[in-house]
Amino acid sequence: MSEITAAPDSLKGEPDPPARKLRGNLGVASIVFMVVAAAAPLGVIGGVVPLGLAAGNGAGFPATFIISTIILLLFAVGFTAMTPHVEEAGAFFSYVRKSLGLPAGIGIAFVAILSYVALEAGVYGLLGPAGAAVVELFDGPALPWWLFAAAAFAVVTFLGYRNIELSSRVLGVLLTAEIAIVVVLDLVIIARGGDHGLSTGIVNPSAIVSGSLGIGLLFAIISYVGFEATAIFRDEARTPERTIPRATYVALILIGVFYAVTSWALISGWGDDAAVAHATDNGATFLGDTAARYIGVIGADIITVLYFTSLFACILAFHNVSARYLFALSQRDVLPASLSQPHPQHGSPHRASLWISAVVAISIALAVVFKLDPAAQFYTWFAGTTTVGIIVLLIATSVAVLVFFGKDRRGLSQWRVRIAPALGLVGLLVSLILILSNLYTLVGGSSILAWVIIGLLVGSFVAGAVVGTRVRDNTIALS
Repeated sequence: MSEITAAPDSLKGEPDPPARKLRGNLGVASIVFMVVAAAAPLGVIGGVVPLGLAAGNGAGFPATFIISTIILLLFAVGFTAMTPHVEEAGAFFSYVRKSLGLPAGIGIAFVAILSYVALEAGVYGLLGPAGAAVVELFDGPALPWWLFAAAAFAVVTFLGYRNIELSSRVLGVLLTAEIAIVVVLDLVIIARGGDHGLSTGIVNPSAIVSGSLGIGLLFAIISYVGFEATAIFRDEARTPERTIPRATYVALILIGVFYAVTSWALISGWGDDAAVAHATDNGATFLGDTAARYIGVIGADIITVLYFTSLFACILAFHNVSARYLFALSQRDVLPASLSQPHPQHGSPHRASLWISAVVAISIALAVVFKLDPAAQFYTWFAGTTTVGIIVLLIATSVAVLVFFGKDRRGLSQWRVRIAPALGLVGLLVSLILILSNLYTLVGGSSILAWVIIGLLVGSFVAGAVVGTRVRDNTIALS
């Protein structure tokens, strides 16, 4: 890092301008907590897994998590190999800019911001009804979903304004609780031997390719959204050259193992055919019904509460990521420079955080005004945008890695900088094709909405690239 010497004005008693860099002391565990929380593991188990069983490849669905983990680990090999050569905290934006130039980098940054903010806003559509379910669980009155969304929004805005380590501690507590209850459920099911023996679908080739493997893989890939955010915390990480790669691998492996084992256990809890039938007919209550069956009503009630907190943790994690993308762009004067002034006490991107909060508040307000269904419309539409956007970001970053190491391997092996990234790129391209071919289904059966989403993402990239041609690509002075 370069040192900034005092300007002559400062010798006259005038203060130096504040450093345009965030502060923190995050270790591997803290970053992993935030990244895994962004993936909302309990939300995936309760929402995505039933969909994968019903519309995907049935009892073979757990194997798609293994396939997805392998694809993303291959991506991570090149991603982490390039990390020491990327000096700034900007995740995809920084990697693409370093390799493919500033216009492409800023275009990708605009896509990233749209994708992350869309998911943060959309998840409020799940959190609201989940909060209402918790109140009704304790015999409270039926309340509108937006009340819970507004309360959670206020807390997220407060935490986003403060130091990142406070958010990390909150996420750590929530994530530990939700993983713990699901692990208990898994262990009870496995110890009892399932309904009538443990499922073999996870290792049975005929089960894995049954039904629609493509849709199953689609839902599995969606479940990892957020893992790539490790690099966005570079400035707030302790020894980032080591912390970021370790956190990326740990997060991916933890998420993959958790999803594969838990989905396999849930199938075992009913039996292959019965699990698919129950997920098809009662997808919304599949996890709760399984919990009630094996750990009792109290266990099911605990999961109901933790499902709500899991969604809150997801929102908080994506809020932090979105704010840091804005901060990184404002460091390069793509956005107002005031956004890249960290809070003097907390060292947080407080102004960027408030900008993100304003956009999310408007989105929630519009959903209420137009009386959108919080889950079937508000969440689904925004999640569809995020799904396509994140895959595009991963593909662009894979290309950036291959180009960066194309002529000079920087002393690294062929596997790390060419073979693994290329294999990961192939897997991601196949995933994108599957997602686009099923986007119509993901957004509720509207082809117009599917094209609108694609248009928004393409428009974001083009707008960013145009801005990038007018911005000087100079090195940021870090302190």
